[in-house]
Parts: sequence; C-alpha cells; structure tokens
Amino acid sequence: QVQLAESGGGLVQSGGSLTLSCAASGSGFRINAMGWYRQAPGKQRELVAVNNLGVTDFADAVKGRFSISLDNAKNTVYLQMNSLKPEDTALYYCAAAAYLISARAVSRTSSYNYWGQGTQVTVSS
Repeated sequence: QVQLAESGGGLVQSGGSLTLSCAASGSGFRINAMGWYRQAPGKQRELVAVNNLGVTDFADAVKGRFSISLDNAKNTVYLQMNSLKPEDTALYYCAAAAYLISARAVSRTSSYNYWGQGTQVTVSS
C-alpha cells in the first residue's frame, strides 16, 4: 500500500507563486507516474500536470506557468506554480499510478490507484 502526503498549499495573491510537494511512502512499491489534479467547487477533478515515466504533460490552462519535477530518491513530486491566477483556486490532489499509463489515458482519474487527501490553494485577486 502506498500513502501520499501533500504539503505546500495556502493563500497567495494573484501573480504569486507556490510549490506543492507530495511524498509517497510505503513498502515494496513501484510508481510509474505521479502528478497533480485539482478540483474547484462545482467542477470536475482535472489533470494539472503529470510525470509519466519521465514524460511530462500539462493542462493547457497552466502551460508556461507551472512545472513538475520528480525526486526519485525521495519518492516526491513537486508542482511549482508561478503567475498564479484566481482561477487556479482549487483543492489540489496528488495522484500516483503503479501501472503503466498510456499517453491517451494519462488524464483519466481512473488511471491512478493512489491519491492524497488534497491541499487547498487559494489565489486572491
């Protein structure tokens, strides 16, 4: 079993930056993909960014502003968020997959079998 622990959320002004961290722990696990989803009130959970066996993918809304990095030694994934906008306000979830994910399936929540509890990001205007 894998546990994901997120940190780094908070309140920031528009144009500011935040870095989210997600550390995976457990025993005998292998993770092929780690990434971040977000869910705003009344909206569906959507993929923000993912590192899938070294290949990164980003939602169009965050391209050029967010970056994702993976520290394999620490089993930790980071989401660097710059130039934040009020529309980035959401609960951000870390997700991890023990199975191989095709490029076509990388945005599907069903592709990920481990989830964190979520960390709130609020961007004020």
